[in-house]
Amino acid sequence: MNRPHSMAQAARVGKRIDWKDSAKDDLRAIDQAVALDILHAIARYLKTGEGDVKKLVGVKPDEWRLRVGDYRVRFYEEENFLFVRSVKHRREAYR
Repeated sequence: MNRPHSMAQAARVGKRIDWKDSAKDDLRAIDQAVALDILHAIARYLKTGEGDVKKLVGVKPDEWRLRVGDYRVRFYEEENFLFVRSVKHRREAYR
């Protein structure tokens, strides 16, 4: 589990989430209980910086993935925003 540096943690406070329309559609297509787990994991990441998060290699601009069970949330961060690009099952997440 990743432990954030206190400055990184402070920088997360007040971040807003911006969902790409296709990411909203991805989330709506998932079972409700799993979708809630995903939303809780995103909220936890924003609040604490904790979660199974890895930087994706060879993707520009820098993009990250949050693993929540069999699902992957792909996102990037700029200033006070976390931009969610997609929410996909692990079989489809990197295609």
